[in-house]
Amino acid sequence: MSAKKKKYYTVWKGHHTGVFESWNDCKAQIKDYPGAVYKSFPTFEAAKHALNSNPKDFIGNKTFKSELTPEQLKKIGKPNYNSISVDAASSGNPGIMEYRGVDTKTKKQLFIQGPFKQGTNNIGEFLAIVHGLAFLKKHNSDRIIYTDSKTAISWVKKKTCNTKLELNDSNKELFELVNRAIHWLKTNTYNTTIVKWETKAWGEIPADFGRK
Repeated sequence: MSAKKKKYYTVWKGHHTGVFESWNDCKAQIKDYPGAVYKSFPTFEAAKHALNSNPKDFIGNKTFKSELTPEQLKKIGKPNYNSISVDAASSGNPGIMEYRGVDTKTKKQLFIQGPFKQGTNNIGEFLAIVHGLAFLKKHNSDRIIYTDSKTAISWVKKKTCNTKLELNDSNKELFELVNRAIHWLKTNTYNTTIVKWETKAWGEIPADFGRK
């Protein structure tokens, strides 16, 4: 078994900024810090260079090369750019969570919610889809929605949020939003198609927060 490659973590916004040599050290800087900005790098030099640069030059700006065969890629095809893409990011599970929707082609941000003090990625993905459905209905748009979460798609189809996270003082605001989303699904109709984003063929979904 090959040894796990070491990573270095750059924190641009957190309790403390800098380069950290372990995920636990990085996690301590971003936990409970709204809007934390961070990213992993393969070498200390790369992480240090990133720290002294604009994080936008490194987050959500990776060149992607699919490992699928030409035949597999041909079968999947290209993304439908008459669409919006939604995604969520959670620092911990549960942890600080936020979600957003963007134009699939231009990556222009169309909406964003959070950060919430305590949430999960699945809840964020669910809320992002419902927000996207309401957004497109409001604008009378025929665009489709891309998400990379099969779980969230399932929850939306069932008109429920099947989370194991329990209600408490830290996530009360989030659960109010969840209840509003469920109510919207039960009292509204829509023709919008929700499609699974093909990450293996196309790379990270355009709405990705780029914090992996």
